[in-house]
Amino acid sequence: MNNRWNNLSKQLCFSYYNVNRLFNQFYKSSLKSFNLTYTQYLVLVSLWEKPSQTLNELGKELDLASNTLTPLLKRLEDKGYVMRLRPEKDKRQLIVQLTEEGRTLQKKVERHLLTCFSTIEGLTEERASELIAENNRLIEAIQKSSLK
Repeated sequence: MNNRWNNLSKQLCFSYYNVNRLFNQFYKSSLKSFNLTYTQYLVLVSLWEKPSQTLNELGKELDLASNTLTPLLKRLEDKGYVMRLRPEKDKRQLIVQLTEEGRTLQKKVERHLLTCFSTIEGLTEERASELIAENNRLIEAIQKSSLK
């Protein structure tokens, strides 16, 4: 019996596993010159979109627990890219804000990644948008089916 269920190369999950692994390698290599990890980059992208967020907001958007985010944010703060603040009204809450240095980094990283992505044959902006849309439909379908 030779069907897709007993053929690893035909497993959708294995295909996504490989894409994930390769993207992690790609970003690790691409972000090395900025001394950023892939996860730190994702935090910065979220802050480039919305420069001031609570720890809970960041965690929810990135699907990361606070015990994962806290040391990561500390390293970004040590690099001067973010500030962590506790509001006077509620000391239990933590606000993460992008610094001017963090804003300046955005243009440098974007230029560099654009150059890196241009080396991936066939991955135009249009194709990337199509792939993102396909992935989002798949994510939504999986989330709906797992709620049943």
